[in-house]
This record gives sequence, C-alpha cells and structure tokens, in this order.
Amino acid sequence: MDKPVLSAQKMNEIIENTIDAIQKGQNDIFEIAEQTRKECKNLQDELESIKSKAICIIDEVDALEIIEKKSRQKLAIVSKDFKRFTEMDIRDAYEEANILKVKILLKRKEEKDLIKQRSDLEKRLKAACEVVEKAEKLVSQVGIAMGYLSGDLKEVFQQLEGIQQKEMVGIEIIKAQEEERQRVAREIHDGPAQSMANVVIKAEICEKLFDRDMEKAKYELTLLKNIVRGSLKDVRRIIYNLRPMSLDDLGLVPTLQRLFINFEDETKISVNFSVNINSEIGDAIIQLSLFRIVQEALNNIRKYAKTSKVMVKLEVIDKRINLLIIDDGVGFDVQCKLGANNKENGFGLFIMKERVELLKGKIDIQSDVGMGTRIRATIPLNNKEEE
Repeated sequence: MDKPVLSAQKMNEIIENTIDAIQKGQNDIFEIAEQTRKECKNLQDELESIKSKAICIIDEVDALEIIEKKSRQKLAIVSKDFKRFTEMDIRDAYEEANILKVKILLKRKEEKDLIKQRSDLEKRLKAACEVVEKAEKLVSQVGIAMGYLSGDLKEVFQQLEGIQQKEMVGIEIIKAQEEERQRVAREIHDGPAQSMANVVIKAEICEKLFDRDMEKAKYELTLLKNIVRGSLKDVRRIIYNLRPMSLDDLGLVPTLQRLFINFEDETKISVNFSVNINSEIGDAIIQLSLFRIVQEALNNIRKYAKTSKVMVKLEVIDKRINLLIIDDGVGFDVQCKLGANNKENGFGLFIMKERVELLKGKIDIQSDVGMGTRIRATIPLNNKEEE
C-alpha cells in the first residue's frame, strides 16, 4: 500500500499550527523576562539604598572611633592626675568613654547587618539577571525559528506544490535551516551572551571597589561601558545578518552596497562592486538568496581568506542573473570542504549550493591552497522577471 503524500495545503496548515504554538510560548517567555526585569530593577534600587546606608554607618563609626579614642586619652590623663581632677571628674570621663564604646559596638552591629543584607541582595540580583539573560536568549532563538517557519520555509513549500519530490526536498531544507539556526545560536552565545557575562562580573567588581578605591571603580566602569557598547554592536550586527529590512524597502543592490561598506569598515578589506542590471530584481526569494550567498562569502573571507581586496560583480545576461565573487586570499581545498563527510566545516559552501539549486541555478566554486577563491552563481529569472 502506497504511503499517503502530504499536500501543500496540509503542510502549510501544520506550519501555521506550529507557528501559533511557538508564538504562545514566546509570549510566555517574554512575560517571564519582563517580570524578572522589574524584579531586577527593584532589587537594584533596594541595593543602592542599602549601600547608601552602609556608607553613612561607616562614616559614623569612623567619627565615633575618633571621639572614643580622645575620650580614652582623656580618661587616662584624669586617672593619673589626682591632684588636678576629682573623683567626680574621673567617673564622668569613664562614663563618657563607656557610652562611646557601646555606641560603636551598636553601630558596628548595624554595619554588619547592612553588609549581610547587601550580600543577600547581590546574590538575588545576580540570579534574577541570569534568568532575564536566559529568557531573552530563548526569546531570540524562538524568534529566529518563527522567522524561518513563517518566511522562507513557507514560501518554498508553496513553490514546491505539485512536485513529486516535495517531501524529500522539504526534509533537506528543514535540516539545512536547523543547522543554520544552530550556527546563529552559537554566534549569539559566543558574542552578546559572553559579553553580558563579562558585564555581570565587571559590575560585581565595581560594587566591591566603591567602598575601597573610587578611582579603580571608575576605571572598571569605563571597561564595563566599552563591553556594553561592543555587545550592542554585536546584537545589531546579528539582527542585520538575520534579515536586513533594507532588502524589502530598497532592494538588493542598495542592501549589498551597505553590506560592503560595513564589511570594509570592520575588516579594512576593500570591496570592488560592479553592477550591470537595468532594474532591481523583483523576486524576493532570488533577492534573499543572492544576498545570503554574498553574505556567506564575505564571512568566509573575513575568517579565512587573509586578503586585502575582494571583487563582486552582479549582472543580468540572457535572462539569467550572474554573481561573481573573487578574492586573492589563501584559498582552500574545494573537494575537502564540500566532501560528503565534511558538511560541518564546509557548511557555508553547502548552504550556498543548496540555495542556488533550489532556484534551478548553478554554482561553481574554484579554489586551491594559495590561489585565492572564485565563486560564480547563475540563477535563471522566472517568468515574472522575464516580462
């Protein structure tokens, strides 16, 4: 008996139900993050109040210790000189010294209690911040999953309607996109997440230094500010890499130009970009695929090529889009990278190949150790683009 084949309508229904379930989970996680963030704010305010009280108590103890020291000195003088001072003077000096001693003990106990409260609040604040960080990370990862499910994946299934190999291709797409999501998650973990961990550590250092060395605390705060700025820059870069809004608003060519400007600023590698097309490419899937191919190629150049210049050429000839990317870097062994058992190390190249083949195009990757790299992709225009 033949195995029943899922229709595109049924597949889309499954995807929509999955998206709804993920959306509900994302909302719950977001609510938890917001509540915990408010708790962090309350704990922070309470911690600042405790610190202010502790500083006042420390100042009072220091002042009392000075007065108490003078009182003891006075008592010693009075006790030795019976000719000048009466028994009443000695008793008054003793009582004064004793009262000051009791006050110091009480203030020190109060100081100790405040320090304990501060320590407990710091532990609670740290735990709450960790919950917020994990919740925000989950929200980001769920958002990435939803973006793929509601975007590229749905469009691909709609285009594959009526094709007999739809199920097999769909499984390959899911695998590829799951690997891509894992890579994005690793990028977030190794970038902003690590920076946030450093922020927590630096904040703890600053808290401990406030009462000891204010100049050192200011220096640590400067480092903390730089870490936060770097983390913000990483977050913006990751968001842009996930889905640049300019691709929908301005089109492929302006988006690529902006990508090259950012790439040159970050890497000091010059990009020679030439365009030979009469109008913007209207097909959103083709636009996105070309952008991803260029983006992945630049990422590989940034990490491995060790070059100072890149050439990118985009043209439309005979109803076909041609993309050419050339660098004169260190190169690599293409057969090794694209081998059947080496998809992990050559994952970016594998994704390029999959994207082009889904659009019925061809891609040619030429490289060798010490000879640079040349990537040429050709994608046919669909009927709408031909018109």
